[in-house]
Amino acid sequence: MKVLILCTGNSCRSQMAHGFLQSFNPELTVCSAGTEASGKLNQQAVAAMKEIGLDISHHTSDSVEKYLNDEWDYVITVCGGANESCPAFTGKVKHRLHIGFDDPSHAVGTDEFIWSEFIRVRDEIKERFWKFYEENLKMK
Repeated sequence: MKVLILCTGNSCRSQMAHGFLQSFNPELTVCSAGTEASGKLNQQAVAAMKEIGLDISHHTSDSVEKYLNDEWDYVITVCGGANESCPAFTGKVKHRLHIGFDDPSHAVGTDEFIWSEFIRVRDEIKERFWKFYEENLKMK
């Protein structure tokens, strides 16, 4: 099974989803990309994942262009911007889904509040991607 997770910047939400999905089943091929890739990871997203034992610090922030000609079982957008501007894939995509999340990197307030947003969104991503995995990928 091959899964591509798309976001706008490919620095935060898509990276966390990529980390979770890969941790559920290391045999899956999981990639993440951005419609406007930032080229770097959000360090708070890396820290939020490290807090629960998942290391995504080795991930790269890649442009969706890199994957347009590949075949995918699932292409999943995790933000509204990527969902709206999701490019047409010339490769074969069996399923295209949108599982949206708030962007914690846009949180404003105290350091504690901003951190709590990263934790909240991280936990939502884990829950919703586990459900996706259980319903669509497990035992297939």
